[in-house]
Amino acid sequence: MHDPEAAREGGLFVAVAGRRWPLLVVDSITEAIGRGAGCAVVSGSHGGASAARFALEARVALAVFNDAGVGRDAAGIAGLDALQREGVPACAVRHDSARIGDAHSTWDDGVISHANAAAVALGARAGLAVRAWLRPV
Repeated sequence: MHDPEAAREGGLFVAVAGRRWPLLVVDSITEAIGRGAGCAVVSGSHGGASAARFALEARVALAVFNDAGVGRDAAGIAGLDALQREGVPACAVRHDSARIGDAHSTWDDGVISHANAAAVALGARAGLAVRAWLRPV
């Protein structure tokens, strides 16, 4: 995992569309609470409604989730719309590209399947690898 304070002191940052954030990689979005404010958070969590609530509580700048197969009524990505309503860019990776619950798999291997409008405005699109979108700087 990457500590946002360490990132601010010379650790890993990511950049997209001329913006730059410290990177926080957490297996569960709940781990971002108290640590993820102002960070681009890559998680292993599904992108459902509860995950969005935790991301908002953590005050993330940007969030990446797993689509968990999308599921019935798009439950696995419902949080993307909730985050969009709050202006937070968010996307989900294909469940067959990264292991659910493993944020390093999301970061290393994740391929975007869904993105909210705020993330699309920053260049996120289906089929793009997370690391190609959020470039380490």
